[in-house]
Amino acid sequence: MSKRKTKKQQRQLEEGIKLILLLVGGAAWYLTQTLYATLWIVGAVMVLMIVLVVLQNNKQKERLRKSGINDIDSMDGIRFEYYLKELYLSRGYGAEVTNASGDYGADLLLNKDGKKIVVQAKRYSKDVGIKAVQEVIGAKSYYKADEAWVVSNRYFTKAAKDLAQKGNVLLVDRDTLIDYILVLNPVSERPEPSNLTTTVPSSTYGTCSKCGSPMVLRTGKRGEFLGCSSFPKCRHTEDLSI
Repeated sequence: MSKRKTKKQQRQLEEGIKLILLLVGGAAWYLTQTLYATLWIVGAVMVLMIVLVVLQNNKQKERLRKSGINDIDSMDGIRFEYYLKELYLSRGYGAEVTNASGDYGADLLLNKDGKKIVVQAKRYSKDVGIKAVQEVIGAKSYYKADEAWVVSNRYFTKAAKDLAQKGNVLLVDRDTLIDYILVLNPVSERPEPSNLTTTVPSSTYGTCSKCGSPMVLRTGKRGEFLGCSSFPKCRHTEDLSI
């Protein structure tokens, strides 16, 4: 619902700008009674508005590029879409946000190496369910895309993962998104995922077989497991021995 609301606000803004130009044109004609002067005034106002929009957009892009995962968690749906646009541009993709209405299940259109990719963006406060995968599968067909992705700041339900596997949909969850953030904004500090907590000193569980760092006990959605203490540089995990 929040996404629909923010896109509705965007359309209202566009309509408001048109109304301002009409009012300026009417006032200019009333005061000058000449077409040339009216057009000049309306044109000057349009140029001023364009400059202000460009400056605001540049400022917004810079803020988006400096965002971390905590900032993303507080974004609304449309800001998240534009954030993803900047993120994928930084990764060498062509990227555009779809129209505010009639997106047919795709929030972004990406292209790279001759491939078209449709993306469903889900800035959620809970895990993403099967509906998002269903929508992006439909968008893939509508846009005649080569690939379909769902990108979220959260994780995905089992049903969503199962359908994504069968429908050949790529799911980009919170952990992968954080990895992307470090490419877009290398100075960002990667937070420890909120669902992982260290409960026992690392020395108890030996060392990582991949990098030699101490292993630590962590608790995730599926229970306890051993993880490398150098995370996120090393993502090695092991099942907890009974």
